[in-house]
Amino acid sequence: MRRRKYAGRLIGGILPVLFAIMVFPLLMLLANSLMGRQEMLETYGAVLADSGESIRMRVFPAYPTLRAYVRLLLDTPEYFTAFWNSMLQTVGVLTGQLLTAVPAAWAFARFRFPGRRALWLLYVLLMILPFQVTMVSGYLVLSAIGLMDTRAAVILPGIFSTLPVFILRKTFAGIPREILEAAQIDGAGDLRIFLGIGIPLGMPGIFSVLILGFLEYWNAIEQPMTYLKTQSMWPLSLYLPQMINTETEAAFAASIVTLLPAVLLFFGGQDNLEQGITASAASVHALREDKT
Repeated sequence: MRRRKYAGRLIGGILPVLFAIMVFPLLMLLANSLMGRQEMLETYGAVLADSGESIRMRVFPAYPTLRAYVRLLLDTPEYFTAFWNSMLQTVGVLTGQLLTAVPAAWAFARFRFPGRRALWLLYVLLMILPFQVTMVSGYLVLSAIGLMDTRAAVILPGIFSTLPVFILRKTFAGIPREILEAAQIDGAGDLRIFLGIGIPLGMPGIFSVLILGFLEYWNAIEQPMTYLKTQSMWPLSLYLPQMINTETEAAFAASIVTLLPAVLLFFGGQDNLEQGITASAASVHALREDKT
């Protein structure tokens, strides 16, 4: 009993410290976005000029101003181009994943067919391979079919990601079999059961896949950097680093604006995301049991 109380106190003391460590960079980013040019030079002039001198840390700006946001939103058309590039890239991938991953996960969860287990293990193997392993082969394939330096070079590989299938398989497998059998008795076919029962009951898992996919491809760096050469097609993840050298104040404001869609989506779908993570953990447990 004493150990539990001591552990509870220890965790209660550590969590605020960890929270402060995680939130502090965001507060600094917000503070920097409210600085004027003169205050920015006073604070980070040593770094910008590469003089080797130490910088002056400021948690709060001495003279807060919204000039950086005004300049970003009214006088930086390149930012909006990159923003819509990121939006097209992310929405294209998520739309394709819904059309491919949802039926594939339903098939793995509800049908028995030859080679099902071997194909599922192949899905898992592809999921754990990092992008660096498949980068060269992907580059050669996209170059051979003439898709290099196009948005499709980033969207198409993302559509066939295996992680959504991995999460949704367990979500669909958790649907009570009695409901499906009752629908079959009423004369419903496989397609009607999938559209009328599978998708509505699997919406928490589908929402979690959309949230995770949005966070991944909204911040994707390696794929656009490898497959896109034309700067007019760069997403925000590649455009923002270029702003540091030319528009330092606007770069901090752009970082805040870029964070907003992901943050709002995360907090709005937090419950569904937790259910999706729980389902993926159950999938890992089931996979271990299959191996044993």
